[in-house]
Amino acid sequence: MATDDFSATPRALATEAVHAGREDLAGLGLHAPPLDLSTTYPSYDSREEAARIDAFAATGALDDGPPVYARLSNPTVGRFETALARLEGTESAVAFASGMAALTAVLLVRASLGLRHVVAVRPLYGCSDHLLNAGLLGTEVTWVDPAGIADAIRPDTGLVLVESPANPNLRELDLRAIAASCGSVPLLADNTFATPVLQRPVESGARLVLHSATKYLGGHGDVMGGIVACDEEFARKLRQVRFTTGGVLHPFAGYLLLRGLATLPVRMRAASASAAELAARLAADPRVAAVHYPRIGGAMVAFETVGDPHEVIASVRLVTPAVSLGSVDTLIQHPASISHRIVDARDRRSSGVSDRLLRMSVGLEDVEDLWADLDQALNGRPDRGVRDGRHAGAVS
Repeated sequence: MATDDFSATPRALATEAVHAGREDLAGLGLHAPPLDLSTTYPSYDSREEAARIDAFAATGALDDGPPVYARLSNPTVGRFETALARLEGTESAVAFASGMAALTAVLLVRASLGLRHVVAVRPLYGCSDHLLNAGLLGTEVTWVDPAGIADAIRPDTGLVLVESPANPNLRELDLRAIAASCGSVPLLADNTFATPVLQRPVESGARLVLHSATKYLGGHGDVMGGIVACDEEFARKLRQVRFTTGGVLHPFAGYLLLRGLATLPVRMRAASASAAELAARLAADPRVAAVHYPRIGGAMVAFETVGDPHEVIASVRLVTPAVSLGSVDTLIQHPASISHRIVDARDRRSSGVSDRLLRMSVGLEDVEDLWADLDQALNGRPDRGVRDGRHAGAVS
């Protein structure tokens, strides 16, 4: 997307969140970004179109010409990609149908070069862990502590994969030290929990930054997507994989994700303030055995209960017991039962994911209302009448 000199001037993250990817709107006579739902586009110069397709097939480069086909590119999705790259401080970004589709594309790019070995640090999101450990893409993984990364790298190592803060126990890693130990192997940092509001991994040496855009980037629990922020060289390879495998982001999802970015800094700061307060109260509560909250802050809180965590899940009324995170409403789930159930129990526990661990994504509700709900839920006495009555009314 073409930009003028003013748009290239460094700007604060909050300003970029509102304006990145939208710089051309005034010149088009528009205020809101348009939604382009076309799957194909007319072209009366088939020779030129053939040359453009040849260039894409050879290099993965996309020129500034008109779109050709939605599996190649889409203008609405392109605006989201431009904006996220600006927020993460990278040359480019490539969007996909989900975070797992994005990770799959990265692994396929490296495997296409014969680099099928991955070095990874637990914990990761449960499905990321499973994708690596099951070898579903023909990859081989070596799990290590951060200090063991350098020794684990082999000639066929194509990627080092970490997540910080990690899902679900919010373990933080020294990304700069890890990047230094990777040598020439690309470091991929999953930045879903922190978002570029709290950290930009490329500034610490990561080459690739992964987001499940379903979470904070969208921010409202109504859109699914994934994106990799990276340099243009890697982006070209990712676009080729996306084109051939078809894991494209739908334009309406791209539209919602671009809209979500505009409020990302405000949402993250507000939710983080409430999360920090709840973490402090939970840490002082005798019904809680341990609390995990990142030094960099954030809207995620993980805590281990003294009593049965399943009773807490069964007892919340304002907080929603559901998988996923990053929405405007507060969600809570039991990782050992849901998000990380697919990970072997011994591997979960050895990476610090206790069977009593609960993961909470703090939303934008009033913190006192959230605490009141957690307080009664920790007693493990759900108000069955209220819950049963609510559900009965919903289906009557």
